Amino acid sequence: MAAASSRRRAGEKKDLFHVVHKVPAGDSPYVRAKHLQLVEKDAEASIVWFWKAINSGDRVDSALKDMAVVMKQQDRAEEAIEAIRSFRHLCSRQAQESLDNLLIDLYKKCGKVEEQIELLKQKLKMICLGEAFNGKITKTARSHGKKFQVSIQQEMSRILGNLGWAYMQQNNYEAAELVYRKAQTIVPDANRACNLGLCLIKQGRHEEAMQVLEDVLLRRISGLDDDKAVARAEQLLRELCPTTHVSSPLDIGFSFTEEIVERLDLVMNEWTPFRSRRLPVFEELDAFRDQMAC
Repeated sequence: MAAASSRRRAGEKKDLFHVVHKVPAGDSPYVRAKHLQLVEKDAEASIVWFWKAINSGDRVDSALKDMAVVMKQQDRAEEAIEAIRSFRHLCSRQAQESLDNLLIDLYKKCGKVEEQIELLKQKLKMICLGEAFNGKITKTARSHGKKFQVSIQQEMSRILGNLGWAYMQQNNYEAAELVYRKAQTIVPDANRACNLGLCLIKQGRHEEAMQVLEDVLLRRISGLDDDKAVARAEQLLRELCPTTHVSSPLDIGFSFTEEIVERLDLVMNEWTPFRSRRLPVFEELDAFRDQMAC
């Protein structure tokens, strides 16, 4: 009885260890890699064991994603990109979306803007074809250890925001503006509004920028971190005009040019063709959908 009780307590203690350190139970290469990563804090050794897990077929989905994350933390983003490209075919269909998101982060870290844009446009196409979220309208996401639901609309707005930022890195502020405006019509966000304001500033359209930034300043637009967005809007307004003051809500109007309104309407109306100055990604989406309809 005493021996059985001792073994039970030892088992419970071992289970508690796995829960506390978020390490899976067992003695496989993947388990060893996670132990090295999370308990022993030996990143380089964990990468070696993640490779062993992938090569032995042990939880390949998780092994490849976790290894890429560790590589990114170790400033080995280029290797992480190559690893995902080379071994993602071994992963399940359910893992592909997470791998795409990882690649986008890695491209951003490496300054690979063209690759980032292409992958973001590909993800937009998948949403239009109903292939995102594995055909569902929501998915479960995780951030800082917490799970939450993300809708297709939220995901599309997020992707458009990332695409807008990528266009800004190319100094293509017109394309970035249209993308940010589209994102804001789906799920308004204070941080993206600040980026839109910056796009307008870069194009010399200061009055429009002031209107967008004052909306953030007066908290008319929500965001994940309103205080940071408000502080950023204040900074941009100070840089734009040192004597800028916060206006009364009654003083703020909308003076978007007819051209901007027209272009925005065209984007919102099912992304219909616009031949003169239309954002390339929407032209590609239309062509892609037309091909699928044939």
